[in-house]
Amino acid sequence: MEDNSIANDPPIDTAQVEYREAAAVAVSESSSIHSEQFGTAPLPQNLPQVTFNTTDTSLDLSEYFEDHHRAVLNNFIEGNQPNTKNGLYFRDGKRKVDYVLAYNYRRHVSIKSALVSQGLAVISNGNSVNPEGKAQVQTLQSTPHEQGLVVEVAPQDLLEDDRRCRREAFERNLVEAGLEIEKDEEIKNQGTGFIRIHAPWHTLSREAEFLKIKVPTKQVYEVKEEDGMITALHKVWHKITRPFEPKVQHLENDTKTKHISYDFTREKIHLYNIKDKETFFNNATRSRIVYEILKATGSTKGQYGSRGIAALIANGTYDSAYPLHDGNYEGTEVNERKLLHEEWARYGAFYKYQPIDLIRKYFGENIGLYFAWLGVYTELLIPASVVGIIVFLYGCATLDTNIPSLEMCEYNFTMCPLCDQFCDYWNLSTACSTAKASHLFDNPATVFFSVFMALWATMFLEHWKRRQMRLCYQWDLTGLEEEEERPRPEYETKLLQKNRKKGKQKNRKRSKTEVGSYEKLTWRDRIPGYFIGLSSILFMFGLTFSAVFGVIVYRITTSAIMAMSSNPSTRANVRVTVTSTAVIINLVVILILDEIYGAVAKWLTQIEIPKTEKSFEERLIVKSFLLKFMNAYAPIFYVAFFKGRFIGQPGDYVYVFDNYRLEECAPGGCLMELCIQLSIIMLGKQLIQNNLFEIGIPKLKKLHRKLKDKGTKPEESNTNQTRPPQQWDLDYNLEPFTGLTPEYMEMIIQFGFVTLFVASFPLAPLFALLNNVIEIRLDAKKFVTELRRPNAVRAKNIGIWYNILSGMGKLSVIINAFVISFTSDFIPRLVYQYLYSETGTMDGFIDHTLSYFNVSHFKPGSAPVASEFHKHIGVCRYRDYREPPWSSNPYEFSKQYWSVLAARLAFVILFQNLVMLLSEGLDWIIPDIPKDISEQIKKEKTLLVDVFLKEEHEKLQLIQNFLLKDRPAKPNLKTLAPRSRATSLCQFSPEKKPSNGSQHTDV
Repeated sequence: MEDNSIANDPPIDTAQVEYREAAAVAVSESSSIHSEQFGTAPLPQNLPQVTFNTTDTSLDLSEYFEDHHRAVLNNFIEGNQPNTKNGLYFRDGKRKVDYVLAYNYRRHVSIKSALVSQGLAVISNGNSVNPEGKAQVQTLQSTPHEQGLVVEVAPQDLLEDDRRCRREAFERNLVEAGLEIEKDEEIKNQGTGFIRIHAPWHTLSREAEFLKIKVPTKQVYEVKEEDGMITALHKVWHKITRPFEPKVQHLENDTKTKHISYDFTREKIHLYNIKDKETFFNNATRSRIVYEILKATGSTKGQYGSRGIAALIANGTYDSAYPLHDGNYEGTEVNERKLLHEEWARYGAFYKYQPIDLIRKYFGENIGLYFAWLGVYTELLIPASVVGIIVFLYGCATLDTNIPSLEMCEYNFTMCPLCDQFCDYWNLSTACSTAKASHLFDNPATVFFSVFMALWATMFLEHWKRRQMRLCYQWDLTGLEEEEERPRPEYETKLLQKNRKKGKQKNRKRSKTEVGSYEKLTWRDRIPGYFIGLSSILFMFGLTFSAVFGVIVYRITTSAIMAMSSNPSTRANVRVTVTSTAVIINLVVILILDEIYGAVAKWLTQIEIPKTEKSFEERLIVKSFLLKFMNAYAPIFYVAFFKGRFIGQPGDYVYVFDNYRLEECAPGGCLMELCIQLSIIMLGKQLIQNNLFEIGIPKLKKLHRKLKDKGTKPEESNTNQTRPPQQWDLDYNLEPFTGLTPEYMEMIIQFGFVTLFVASFPLAPLFALLNNVIEIRLDAKKFVTELRRPNAVRAKNIGIWYNILSGMGKLSVIINAFVISFTSDFIPRLVYQYLYSETGTMDGFIDHTLSYFNVSHFKPGSAPVASEFHKHIGVCRYRDYREPPWSSNPYEFSKQYWSVLAARLAFVILFQNLVMLLSEGLDWIIPDIPKDISEQIKKEKTLLVDVFLKEEHEKLQLIQNFLLKDRPAKPNLKTLAPRSRATSLCQFSPEKKPSNGSQHTDV
């Protein structure tokens, strides 16, 4: 109905539309509801009378309303625009687009107009509303024979007008902060508008000084390489790996010289290596400077004065904000994005090293450190994979000579039923294949591999610390200090509500910073959030345990049902069928709960109201890690440490729900089943969650956007068909960057699979290596082609992730010690060989581990109902260390049980302390900072001091010469002594600016 009314109305002049919009804005600001929410000024009581000319419908409103566009916009981009270098520059082709703000706009949904010769109709202030929910119309100064201009505004139009006012105020403040803005003209009913932002040199230099950005000076020094065997080997290795180096220009032209870097300051601008002011700061640095201004600039519209682009995006004023990519990665134009795609993001470049320096230059230090860490982790998986393969091959080579598995195949012991009444006796030789398969992962080499992987984790962390320090030096991050972050919009809103309740907000026009100086949120304000968070986490833990228990019940019931089957093949494949299906169910449950836990962790962190983004991210990481760690490893912990531990004995089995017996391990032990569980979950998560989801979900979202765009009417869209899509249009259609937390999280969980239970699965590093080779290119392709360009964030380390990695490395020592002691048969074999074997070999080990049970001791109703064994059975065997039925204490734990238990506990203590001692020794021996980097840092500081001393000496000589020329007579002056080094640095070093992010250094 509204569309038809619009279409049938007579055409209205542009000036009339502007006047109507201005009037609507004024009325929206005067409404009582609007005033309470945003604190806007009331509607002026005396509006000037404006007369329409019915002939040419011209109207001049310049003396009544301020033209906000003139204060904000440099020019408009029209359909027939000139070449702006694919949208990377302003219309003039000279000013670079450093940042883009996107917003959704819409015209008033219902407009009815008529031309009048006298008088004008305006919107009411919202005191009376008709049943349809639209504001009533009042006509001022109209006679019965006059027709007025009628404008009906829906409630959403008031919100749209308010957003428009906020945008205009924010853009004026950006111009006042020194930025230059270019904007599209809104020529359609609704659509998406783009605001391009350019930072001129004076703004860049001012903010670079404020942010203490390190830039290279003119002083250059030669980086000397150490002589020795390690250096010679490094050169040989570099020649061998030359084909694997990416063809990146700044890497190929690398020299052995380095510019001394120093914090940018305008007072010493002559010292810096400035060849071109437009390219002195790279695109990532320019966008970061603009983003800092966007975070600190406020919109004074409204009582609360939304400060920062994050708050404006949160309340819908803007849709998104992002820096532009450097162009198209598929065209013929050479740019850094295309270079990254060719040498890094293609699957065909999987064998090449990553161009870390170019990644850092394009995406910033934070993302550069992530990919550098991922590269180091993947490289060190190569030796771990080699050793794991050797261990596995050792198991294959000794399979035919392993005495326990041979005895398992040769002995024809009659084993006791695995359940009461319905299960029959069975021969031990039927478990021959299971015993041989267990030997592949349960052999003496497994213990060596566990020790190796514990030391490998320590070596990995130490190597990364050295690599991280080297990158910090190369990227001029050694002196980077923690910046004081601006509070999050949610924190400021909560703080304002608190101050408002306490009556401390006396001045309604006070800014957020002034209000925040009175109060801050304390632990009492966060108690509800903490309580809900703790309760929710405990509930999620219970949900995880319930899921594991549900799978256990499924295994028990399915085993019982299949054991009662009349089909012999079904009964023979009970264990294989139950194990495989249960693991698949576990995998599906883990994938579903992972998505749920990610959303729950974010919600729990939001209700805690952290003050800064860094605090928010760290709390989110901790919650997500706890939930996902428990979700991924709970089924594995059950198989490793609980399955088969509390099953009872024949005739006295432990039951759940009075009908289902607790399951026990296979005759060869639980280690084989643990290996199956670990491998399927690890490979399933990597294949489905890390690869298919990352590839499929973005493509589905892109398809959804295309279908949505097809459904938009051409007359309602803001798409201009007369020009090709610009870079800001292409980047707007990409997915927004949501942070590195999901990327780190999937690698941390994988690191747990590689280290925590590696004693049961030596091939885990190999599968992790193969996955990471694909993962690096997959993430690279996602960052280069499918995501908007992230904001460049400075960081000198990987943050809390290193602490998590260190904690998991220490936890892996304990878990592997318990796996070797209690899950594998390594300790029982040692005890038998050195304490009970008559020949000192493993002969008779299987007979030693099996206890006797007299079938006449079965409780009524627990003996097999219909046994297929033709011979009479008086005694059966079962796996346990218990006294025989003819002893004085039948079926009690034997001395062998206590001996094995003592040996297991002793091994845990010995293994843990030995590995911890070796790890600490490696940590102490290997320095965190490479020696050459330490010396270069000292040398650079010394040269930097010399530069400033030389500059000061030249200033003193200049002053002295000036004084000598200025005086008429030659004075008897003594030679001025040079000042001390400390004084020089103190005097000429840039003053420390206050760290309040809301202020900018004055030009």
